[in-house]
Amino acid sequence: MNKLFRKLMANTSIRLGSGVLVLLILIAAIAPWLGTVDPAAMDSGNINTLSGTVGQFALLDGSSVAHTFWMGADNFGRDIYSRVLYGTRVSLLVGLFTATVALAVGGVLGMLAGYFRLADAVLMRFMDGLMAIPAILLAIALVAALGAQLWTVVVAIAIPEIPRVTRLVRSLVLTLREEPFVEAARALATPTPVILVRHILPNAMAPLIVQGTFIAASAVLTEAILSFLGLGLPADIPTWGNIMAEGRVQFTQYPGNVLFPALFLVPTVLAINLLGDGLRDVLDPKFAKRSGA
Repeated sequence: MNKLFRKLMANTSIRLGSGVLVLLILIAAIAPWLGTVDPAAMDSGNINTLSGTVGQFALLDGSSVAHTFWMGADNFGRDIYSRVLYGTRVSLLVGLFTATVALAVGGVLGMLAGYFRLADAVLMRFMDGLMAIPAILLAIALVAALGAQLWTVVVAIAIPEIPRVTRLVRSLVLTLREEPFVEAARALATPTPVILVRHILPNAMAPLIVQGTFIAASAVLTEAILSFLGLGLPADIPTWGNIMAEGRVQFTQYPGNVLFPALFLVPTVLAINLLGDGLRDVLDPKFAKRSGA
């Protein structure tokens, strides 16, 4: 375990990606303390305030407090800085939940398709049909049908990713089921579920973890696209896509309303992809052999 950890930390991509992600997770965890005001609070006296402005922010009880608009205020008088911080929570949760759902469902279907020939013939044709539909169009259709909520957005983004996970796991199982240790377990009359969980699944975990990082990065970006198009989470929920969608109308006058959330979105997706690239380089046996590890 220590040797694996040292190999992981020796990889520059893993160090950079995990470092940025740890920072983002910390921001999401302490957003209520970092945020200066309620992200949903509106103050009509501070509509379209420029970044860096120092003024007063009106509270619901009629009082006001001294406030610095680090990233300005939008066309409803809401503090963009606080909304961007809370948007970190939504994006990370969407990425985590989407990857978990896609890996869980796709992993089970992939093991069934790879181990049972009859299931392979049925499941893979269904997966081929899903892959024929563009992922973003399928996500838009599912959100429109199920409604705009966190869990529906997660499901809508996860479903297009399931066929890719299924195909990956299927290809791994097709190879692993012919290995001597699986043949030995089968000869000892080991139940099939035990073979799949105890012998095949552990040997497929490394590629699954790598695939999960790429799914999470794609999910964060897809959620922002859906929200930007007005088809994601409700507008009252602070997400980076919603913030950019509300600011695009006045982009030429107030570009910060779009650029500030984008400055969080880009490093998040890049960090997750860097982490995935690093994990692939370390956990891929062929790469390890080429590098002499």
